[in-house]
Amino acid sequence: TDRKKLHTAPVGQVFRLRPFHVLVATGGGYAGYRKYEDYKLEQLEKRGIEVPVKLASEWEVALYKSVPTRLLSRAWGRLNQVELPTWLRKPVYSLYIWTFGVNMKEAAVEDLHHYRNLSEFFRRKLKPQARPVCCLHSVISPSDGKILNFGQVKNCEVEQVKGVTYSLESFLGPRICTEELHFSQAPLGNSFQQQLVTKEGNELYHCVIYLAPGDYHCFHSPTDWRVSHRRHFPGSLMSVNPGVARWIKELFCHNERVVLTGDWKHGFFSLTAVGATNVGSIRIYFDQDLHTNSPRYSKGSYNDFSFISNNNKEGIPMRKGEHLGEFNLGSTIVLIFEAPKDFKFHLKAGQKIRFGEALGSL
Repeated sequence: TDRKKLHTAPVGQVFRLRPFHVLVATGGGYAGYRKYEDYKLEQLEKRGIEVPVKLASEWEVALYKSVPTRLLSRAWGRLNQVELPTWLRKPVYSLYIWTFGVNMKEAAVEDLHHYRNLSEFFRRKLKPQARPVCCLHSVISPSDGKILNFGQVKNCEVEQVKGVTYSLESFLGPRICTEELHFSQAPLGNSFQQQLVTKEGNELYHCVIYLAPGDYHCFHSPTDWRVSHRRHFPGSLMSVNPGVARWIKELFCHNERVVLTGDWKHGFFSLTAVGATNVGSIRIYFDQDLHTNSPRYSKGSYNDFSFISNNNKEGIPMRKGEHLGEFNLGSTIVLIFEAPKDFKFHLKAGQKIRFGEALGSL
């Protein structure tokens, strides 16, 4: 009996399972399975085969959320700050370049030894002539990426990809006090979408741009406008690649995001930077008070900050093409704006686009 106790006690301690470990293992395994499913869907799309929409159930979303993506993203952020030895920089960056198809000929500094850590490499600047800004069209692409969806907002619903929608009000949050903005109050009692449209005859439009890990990581102002307000939604950091966006309804409403709202010459204008796995860090250059991916947050909460003050009645003026912010690795930009009914997009769903190229015009 004594021998059994002596030998079985350590074994019991080794194989003691905790709920957290079970969740991590199960969620991680399921996330890997979903990645494989996404790969198969991408292969079907490349062959021109239309893939039917299959949305995740509530338990699948809950299981995916059990993966500690926020913790992993913070760990990834710290790893990115570690200075690499000079001899290791070229092999590490070359592997990343080969994996994600990065074009280093566009970089302002092509020498890989120049970048001390992964963070500097991700945030590399481009040569001035690499991204000419289109002057002929009123709205340009704020970043490099892939066009997931675009068009008019209908019935207070926005498409994140074809056939999969999310609520406009859940995404932007409650309407901002109009006293801080430059446009007039819309009639109370209208729908949330109608309240955002400030001029008769205008419509509300949207455009979703997905930034892959190999894309240029900075984003710029898509037009001439004034930023009046920032709203930060802490949240999950699930992947936002097209396969997951097709699978999880209201994915962008689950994830952490920073909503910038204001106005342009045609009325309401907003740009939202959506976080994702390993992209907990969202930086807005003129907003030093913004801190994303905090260790703790209240579910469903958000933080508001106004750029309108007694000393600044105009907010933050942004010129088309001006540097606006950056991601840590790559994610999604969502534009929601008001424009006259004759506004036309010059896009195709699924096309690749680069910062500075035309999105649409009147």
